[in-house]
Amino acid sequence: MFKSLALLCLLFHFINCAGQYTGYSLMNHPETFKKSFAEATVAVESIQSDFKQEKTLSLLSESINATGKFWYQKNDKLRMEYRQPYNYLMILNGGKIFIKEGQKENKISANSNKVFQQVNRILIDCVAGRMLENPDFQSRIFESSGFFLVELKPEVKNLKELYKNINIVIDKKDYTVAAIEMFELSGDKTIIRFQNKELNAHIPDTVFNIP
Repeated sequence: MFKSLALLCLLFHFINCAGQYTGYSLMNHPETFKKSFAEATVAVESIQSDFKQEKTLSLLSESINATGKFWYQKNDKLRMEYRQPYNYLMILNGGKIFIKEGQKENKISANSNKVFQQVNRILIDCVAGRMLENPDFQSRIFESSGFFLVELKPEVKNLKELYKNINIVIDKKDYTVAAIEMFELSGDKTIIRFQNKELNAHIPDTVFNIP
């Protein structure tokens, strides 16, 4: 269950130091960013991309790396398929979650579990550009020469017990998500970087089918 929660919360490589990030400065008046970001995300109907995940465990010196494919379709359909070095599939569709690890399958209704409901919303909101509207988090926005970084700090008890913060890195060129960073209270860190993104390409409905 905790592995599934971690993967869902994912859902990019910066150092967190006293609330600041290397190469970034805090935006004191982020209204222009919010307006441009909202306009850009309205125009995105679908996203498909490759991704690379780097998991750093506080008790291990080496990172655990994985790669896979990612699909999103407005408003609430998402598929993450890990292909190397293991097979792991996660599909979000209409409040339902499907997870397949090897031959083991699990179906979950996000509405029946408070934490899963929150996590489901986090991941969809991140790629759909709605994370600034999520009342479960307090946000700050930072800016570098090529990216924006949205820092989300949990405001509700159950998420505070798991995560220090979740960061969304946004590419200035097209206002799409370049990476998602998750910092756990345990000291573990997960970073997912999205590459080779295609916007508004046709994605068959079968991609999001839950068996």
